[in-house]
Amino acid sequence: MLYPELFKQLEAVRWNMDTDIAWDQFDASKLSDEQAMTIKMNAITEWAALPATEMFLRDNREDSDFSAFMSVWFFEEQKHSLVLMEYLRRFRPDLVPTEQELHEIRFEFDPAPALETLMLHFCGEVRLNHWYRRAAEWHTEPVIKQIYETLAKDEARHGGAYLRYMKRAMAKFGDEARAAFAKVGVLMASARRTAQALHPTNLHVNEKLFPRDTIQSRLPNPEWLEHWLSQQIQFDAVWETKVVERILHNMSLLMERSFASVQELNRFRKEVTARVAAAAATAGGAAPGAQPA
Repeated sequence: MLYPELFKQLEAVRWNMDTDIAWDQFDASKLSDEQAMTIKMNAITEWAALPATEMFLRDNREDSDFSAFMSVWFFEEQKHSLVLMEYLRRFRPDLVPTEQELHEIRFEFDPAPALETLMLHFCGEVRLNHWYRRAAEWHTEPVIKQIYETLAKDEARHGGAYLRYMKRAMAKFGDEARAAFAKVGVLMASARRTAQALHPTNLHVNEKLFPRDTIQSRLPNPEWLEHWLSQQIQFDAVWETKVVERILHNMSLLMERSFASVQELNRFRKEVTARVAAAAATAGGAAPGAQPA
């Protein structure tokens, strides 16, 4: 099991909201209304760990190890929302999200392949790490800068934990896992070709609720994310390239094969998908009672 080891690792570096955040360094002159509103939106977005955890537990019912790890991930992600709300409570109480605004983004996600979802959230942690690093640079008020730097480090650690579970899945499921990870990796490393931000909070996850079936679509301002990225923290091509490079680097380590570009990863995806299809065809054509190789 990975959960006991991951629990100890994350427990050893866990930060304390009361003592590790330099609340007394707050400088009101360096916090604009525009900046404060983005903190509210991120506080609500982080609350999405609640429906995401419900999804993970439902779709990984047969995996008690990973489900137990969700106790750690859920706690730390909800603390992200909490520390942002605490910042607002102390310094901009008029912008603290209401319980209804938080509850609005708790809705059921459609079932999805567990392996693809795992890879999707690994990439999401990589992307959010870079978003928060950029947000820390954009903000001018020292306390919120420290908070975003702290959250960015958490997201990086979460990505590392997901990577451990991905390695375990490859040992267990082989090419099926490789195909799932490569498929989602190609998608999530191709953000420059899409009109929307490729992150779990901005993907459609409940067909019956369309068009309000993404986390972002249920925020008080559904257009906030794209504006925050492009106009405020200016998450430009240079930063997007950093995300792509991290995804490709980790895919290279995971697959033990170098991927210098999304195109190379896509070629690998086609190769492994073909192997999975061939194996399925062979198994399907086996004589009754025969055991496929």
